[in-house]
Amino acid sequence: MMAAIREEEHYCRKCGRAITRDEAAVTKKLINRGTTSYYCAGCLADAFDVRTEDIWEKIKYYKEIGCTLFDNINV
Repeated sequence: MMAAIREEEHYCRKCGRAITRDEAAVTKKLINRGTTSYYCAGCLADAFDVRTEDIWEKIKYYKEIGCTLFDNINV
């Protein structure tokens, strides 16, 4: 079973902006489920050379298909 992220606030490792629960979950989905470093949607988009909107569309898609990673993140 995956450990949930604690309730404390997390920040983007690259730009320092506070991240949302969805951004933490998509970081785990796209980078590594075991990561403890998180990225905002903008920095993830830069890393994958896509638009920020593409990251938000992926978040929506993963939630729609019932990806449990998005239900178990507690940021």
